[in-house]
Amino acid sequence: MTDALINNYARFPVEFVRGDGARLWDADGHEYLDFLAGISVCNAGHCHPRVVAAIREQASELIHVSNLFFNRPMVALAERLAARSLGGRVYFANSGAEANEAAIKLVRKARRGGELVVLHHAFHGRTYGALSATPQESKQAPFAPLVPGFRTVDADPAAIDAAVHDGTAAVLLEPIQGESGVRILPDEVLRAARAACDRTGAALVFDEVQTGMGRTGTLWAYEQTGVVPDAITVAKALGGGLPIGALVTGPRLAGVLEPGDHGSTFAGGPVVAAAAHAALDVLDDPALLARVRELGERLTEGARELRGVLAVRGRGLMVAADLAVPAPDLARRALLEQRLVVNATGPATLRFLPPLVIGEDDVDEALARLGRLLG
Repeated sequence: MTDALINNYARFPVEFVRGDGARLWDADGHEYLDFLAGISVCNAGHCHPRVVAAIREQASELIHVSNLFFNRPMVALAERLAARSLGGRVYFANSGAEANEAAIKLVRKARRGGELVVLHHAFHGRTYGALSATPQESKQAPFAPLVPGFRTVDADPAAIDAAVHDGTAAVLLEPIQGESGVRILPDEVLRAARAACDRTGAALVFDEVQTGMGRTGTLWAYEQTGVVPDAITVAKALGGGLPIGALVTGPRLAGVLEPGDHGSTFAGGPVVAAAAHAALDVLDDPALLARVRELGERLTEGARELRGVLAVRGRGLMVAADLAVPAPDLARRALLEQRLVVNATGPATLRFLPPLVIGEDDVDEALARLGRLLG
């Protein structure tokens, strides 16, 4: 629709101009049902009134002062995130990739260097450190040489145990691998990673950028596994639609980074921090989280009944379906013919990441629209 943008996205020919809850409207006034939520960013829905009010109020008072000073929303958000997760300290960033960059620096400083063990099919971001932790040839090859010191293994307890040694800085993994098609890591894999890190002194870091903020039916995905990491990285839905990321540590890693070790001009600004408080108010609600689990089961079971669906994986409202037809083509047809927003994570895999504020009627309508395409 313009030649002014660098051609690094395969954008669909739709311009969205308004959003409300799980609905979007394009420039021609057509209404869409959104089951992507900005790739798990708008978990609280588009333009949630509490998020909008928080942004407006804070923007009228203070927008930016830099991290040379404190601001009240940032401090309160750090305290809230630490208390609601691992009990350590928080470093703020602007995205998930930046949060993972901070995590990589943190664990390497804690061990004075060392390898990071990562898993096949992982995705941790596109900046150089995060990309180096993302063992996907199509994403890495054009930008070699990458940052050294990453060892890739299968998501297998024995493989992880064999890879972690006294020179390992950390094991970095996603509890559910989102960009690879919602691949749920078995609890025994997470337990093996925890045991290997305990045996060697390495850190265990969970990338909760996509799985966090209620997506799987608990605020953080690790809460359903029985495995507690030494740090988590979060972003996406944390800001209610605004860009913010965070590295949250447990007590063990809380004092590793010192003044001058890392930084960001905009991170933890008062407006995005205020939006994050509002998003947490909406999403960290036991009733809503229980509803996410219920609706996730409804979506999963309904998808299994559709013609041409070969397999369905998911936890909460993080769901993928493997198809007998090309998924990218179906995602495009869903958008343009049924006005249903979903995306393909591979040649045969369709992903569903709806806002967590949807209802049963929204799930049923999405399945009906998809069913009309599958026949």
